[in-house]
Amino acid sequence: METPKIFESEYRFCLILWENEPINSTKLAQLCKEQLGWSKATTYTVIRRLAERGVLKNENATVTSLVSKAQAQESRLEEMVEETFEGSLPAFIAAFSRSKKLTAEDVAQLQALIDDFKEG
Repeated sequence: METPKIFESEYRFCLILWENEPINSTKLAQLCKEQLGWSKATTYTVIRRLAERGVLKNENATVTSLVSKAQAQESRLEEMVEETFEGSLPAFIAAFSRSKKLTAEDVAQLQALIDDFKEG
């Protein structure tokens, strides 16, 4: 199943949800007001839209996610690599490593991922 698209402002909302779920929708609206400056109406609109797309569920005023943070991050990354780097992961890593100095630990972790992929 493909992860539903989550737009930037929705992602910031989801960060709050993932941190606090399951959560009462009224409490979630309060957190969104504090952290995002959203009105109650805006929060409820986002809850409704994300529920319609299968990102979360809102039952009996309790909101829980149907898409994990890891799934959302993977989907956003795949989309960015596809759109910006024509689907080339090596091009993405090359651009990333030019803009951010990789530490020896970063390189070791990347090498471990490559080794794990080769093994199985």
